[in-house]
Amino acid sequence: MQPRRLKKTLISAAVGVAAIAGTAGFAAGSQTAMTGPPPGAAAFAADTGLDPATSTPAQVARYFDSLSPAEQRKLAAEHPATVGNLDGAPVKLRLAANHQSLFDSRDGQLERLEERKVLAMDPRGRGQIAEVFGDLDKAEHIAVLVPGSDTDLRGYNNAHKQGAALQKSMAKQDPDSAVVVWAGYTTPEGVGVDAATGRLADAGAPRLVSFMKGLSATTDPADPPALLCHSYGSVVCGKAAADLGPKDADDIVAFASPGMRAHTAADLHANAQVWAARNDSDWIGNVPNVSLAGLGHGADPVSAGFGAKDFSAKGAEGHDGYFAKGTDSLANFTSIALNDYEEVTPR
Repeated sequence: MQPRRLKKTLISAAVGVAAIAGTAGFAAGSQTAMTGPPPGAAAFAADTGLDPATSTPAQVARYFDSLSPAEQRKLAAEHPATVGNLDGAPVKLRLAANHQSLFDSRDGQLERLEERKVLAMDPRGRGQIAEVFGDLDKAEHIAVLVPGSDTDLRGYNNAHKQGAALQKSMAKQDPDSAVVVWAGYTTPEGVGVDAATGRLADAGAPRLVSFMKGLSATTDPADPPALLCHSYGSVVCGKAAADLGPKDADDIVAFASPGMRAHTAADLHANAQVWAARNDSDWIGNVPNVSLAGLGHGADPVSAGFGAKDFSAKGAEGHDGYFAKGTDSLANFTSIALNDYEEVTPR
């Protein structure tokens, strides 16, 4: 890189961090990414011979298919924390196992989740969760929403509202549709080094791939799911894209994105169509798209040179307003998730 260009890039990176800090609040702390198998995996492996740490979702699905319904229920009752977080285990069994875990937790902050459809729930660290809206077992169309920074087991209300709004919009056109909000990775807190680098995305991407392959093994929609990726969630989706097969995701939608750790959509090597959107009032649009020494997430997904299909987010306001009623963004998310691509309005 020429000295003048290097200097310009360094200045852009500095301006980017300053813009983020000034707009959204700076957090200097570094998060410890929660990775590895579900809680209680060793005991589960000792009892079953199936090791959650090394088994693929397809192998898990085949194992549970070999059990009778009574044997499945017994296993979930004995190992609820593991079965509830085991990609490839039957959906209803995971929901029941997590309901039991929440009931047994004696944690007042978690009791509010008992009446929800919780497909994954790991209380370790800041906690991770996946929640279902609709009926996954009957769903003809499925959307998976990957939220961004500050989303965890207890700081989850905004993502919950977004998932509920999307499923309500989809159900108006297709009652047999479902949404999963997947907060199954350690997100950045505030905006700082964690939000400006790909470290947490690197840790979260394999977890997202496993989850999506688990859905492929246990559900039978008419079309593969649509993956909707908000803010830092789009960084995770970008890192996961190449490892998602054609049956795992039909569409990858990056919105309010700081970048996907790629120069172009083609660089993602995705087996899915890549889409992008951002509204004009979203502060993320003021952050320079740079990538230097691990800082920054690369090209702007809504730029013409990136090569994603962009669409309108008219009516949405700010960084989190994309699911508001009457917005183009919500209507377009719905059309993409239902494979009604001709209804998607361009930017």
